[in-house]
Formats: sequence, C-alpha cells, structure tokens
Amino acid sequence: MDQVRQPAVAGSFYPANATILSGEVSRLLDAARSRAEIVTDSPKVLIVPHAGYIYSGSTAALAYAQLSAVRDSVRRVVLLGPVHRVPVRGLALAGATAFATPLGEIELDADATRLLADLPQVVVSAAAHAREHSMEVQLPFLQTVLGKFKLVPLAVGDATPAEVAEVLETLWGGPETLIVISSDLSHFLPYRDAQAIDQETARRIISLSGPITHDQACGGTPINGLLLAAKKHHLRPHLLGLCNSGDTAGDRGRVVGYAAFAFTEDPHAVH
Repeated sequence: MDQVRQPAVAGSFYPANATILSGEVSRLLDAARSRAEIVTDSPKVLIVPHAGYIYSGSTAALAYAQLSAVRDSVRRVVLLGPVHRVPVRGLALAGATAFATPLGEIELDADATRLLADLPQVVVSAAAHAREHSMEVQLPFLQTVLGKFKLVPLAVGDATPAEVAEVLETLWGGPETLIVISSDLSHFLPYRDAQAIDQETARRIISLSGPITHDQACGGTPINGLLLAAKKHHLRPHLLGLCNSGDTAGDRGRVVGYAAFAFTEDPHAVH
C-alpha cells in the first residue's frame, strides 16, 4: 500500500495554496538570481536554512538558484535534516512511498533505501518525519528548480559524523545525485552576538573544519558528516549568503541565523 507523508507545515512555514506557493517560490528564486553569484561548477551539495519562508526563504533561494544547469540531470535528492520533535538514534527513513506538498507528490527512492539496508545507523521512524519541518520546507524549492527526481529524506538524530558520512558515501553517486543538508545557524541570540557566532560558523564550514556544535547550527550533526565527506571528495565550499531573522522579518533582540552554501566537485582532484 502506498504511504504518503502529508505536509505538516503548509499554511504556517509556507503557503498552503499551490498557486500562491508557486508564485512565492518563483519570486524568491527570481530575486536570488538577480543578486546571487552563480558558482562556476554545478553543486554536489547544498546547505540550506529551514525557517518559514518569510524569514529564511530569500537565503534558501540563493542555494536553489544554483541548480538551473542541472535541472534535467539530477534524478535523486538525498535530503538530510535535523529532528526537532521526535528523538532518533541514528538517521531515520520515513517508511513512506512519497512525500506530498501543495505542489504535488515526490516519489521516494526505493533503490536508495535498499542501499542503506545494511547500515545499522539507519532506522525507520514515521513519527520522526510526521511533523518535522526541516526537510518539508525544502521540497517546494526542489519541485520548482528540478525536473523529475526521487527523494531520499533522512531525519538525523543522535549520530556520529562518521555515521552520517557513511550514509552520504553510500548514496554519493554521480551527477544524477544532489545532496541537501537542511540547517539553520545560531538560535535566539541578540543580533550582534548572532552575527559574530554565525560568521565564525560559516568560516569553519568554508574551511571544512568541524565539529560544528548544535549551538552553532541546529543541523550540526548532518553538517559534521558532510564535512568529512567533503574532505574525502575534495569538494570546494562556497558561501552564498549569510543573514539572520533580524535582517528579514524579525526583531533584533532574539534572532535565528541563516546561511546558504554550495559545495562543488574539483574536476582536477584525484579521489
């Protein structure tokens, strides 16, 4: 029987109406393309924030604007996001056949799920995915910027960087596979304090030097696994944008940080 994970935060984090949502995502992407520096090589990995679109959508769009050249070549998206509601040991698959948004359904990648079957850190938890926003808010962007693709959503809980890196390595693939790490940066600090901490976090990510703590990024666990994989594959990181909710739609007394990164493969590197 098909099991479709229904949207949990449509109407709160982003519009629930398909027409309005499509228009909002297109507007954010158009604005991003007008001001984003497009990296020369197509990204293998993106790090993207996951707050409501009014807060972090403009930063997220800077990452998704990088994908125009690979619209028809990406066939699998491996999406890792931290759990916010249900604790998990390891990385959790959803046990579903598709994820739905107001823009339609995205088929989950059964072949990829089979590749992960022998990894002890990979579990199945529908509960971890049911109300989790960190991955859901990425989906309308992906549905807009890519053609037909299958999804591998993994809710990341208590896991070591090596365990995350092993999952990424198993699913690494070639140009048909895009990896997306969903993470915000610091949480609920005064504006200037957040700026200083987030700038240091961005510097560490750009220099591939973890670990990133959960105080620095709520997605620190998947980011730390990515940093190991990025070193192994000689990826080149690019900071696309850095701001916080005080720059977009929130007050400056208690802000959340957002950044967008793209990681590209060095064609001259020897793996």
